[in-house]
Amino acid sequence: MISGGFRLRGAAAAIAVEALLAALLFAGLRAQTVLRADPDASLLSFDVAPPPPPPAPEPAKRRAAPKAEGAAAPPNRVSKATEVVAPPPPVLLKPPPVVTAPKPATASDSSSGAAPVAGPGTGAGGQGDGTGSGGRGNGAGGGGGVPLRWVGGRITDGDYPRAALEAGASGVVGLRFVVGVDGRVSDCAVTRSSGNRDLDETTCRLIRKRFRYVPSKDAAGRPYPDTVTGEHRWDLYDRPDAGE
Repeated sequence: MISGGFRLRGAAAAIAVEALLAALLFAGLRAQTVLRADPDASLLSFDVAPPPPPPAPEPAKRRAAPKAEGAAAPPNRVSKATEVVAPPPPVLLKPPPVVTAPKPATASDSSSGAAPVAGPGTGAGGQGDGTGSGGRGNGAGGGGGVPLRWVGGRITDGDYPRAALEAGASGVVGLRFVVGVDGRVSDCAVTRSSGNRDLDETTCRLIRKRFRYVPSKDAAGRPYPDTVTGEHRWDLYDRPDAGE
C-alpha cells in the first residue's frame, strides 16, 4: 500500500517537470537561430547567365499632322444636246394676180358672168352684177427647196352668192388654207370677215373645191404640206338696166 507521503512527492515531481517544460518552451520562442558556415564545406560555383539587357525604350509616337481638307472635286461633265438650228423662214411667193374686167359683160350662159335675168345656175342677178377677183395668196416655200405653185382654179363673176347680191353685200375676205402633198386645198379658215357670212363661206368652199397647186418640195425633192395666206375681194356693179 502506497503511503500518502509518496503520493505527494510524486505529484510535486510532476508539477516540477511541467514547469520546466513550460520554461523551456518559452525560452525557445525568444531564442534567435544563428547559422554558422562550416569551414570544411566545399564551395560550389555556378555559371549564371548575365541578366538580359533592359528592353529598348519604345520611340515616342509622333502625332500625325492633321491633313488639310482637299479641294472640292471638279463638277461632272454635263452632256448637252446639239442645238438644232431651225431653217430660215420660207419665202412667201404670190401667185400671179387674176385680171378681171372692170365690169362683167352680159352673157347668155347664166352659170358664168352676169345675166339679165336670174337663171337656174349661180350667175348674178337682181340688183347688180358680181365680180370675183382671183384668190391671191402667199405660199411659204421651204429653204433650199421649191415653193408651191398655183396651177388652176378661179372664183368667177357668176359665183357671187345670191343672198349677198340681194342684200347688196360686198367686201374683202382674208383667209388661210393648207395645200397638201397632193396639191389640193384643205383646212381653209377665214382670218378676216367681209361682214357677210355668205361671202365668207362661199370663198373657202370654192377654194377647197377648185384650186390646185404643185406642192412645195424640200431640198431632197420630197413634197410637204404648206400654208397659204391671202384675200379675196367681192365687188358689186350696178347694171345699166337696173332701173328698168
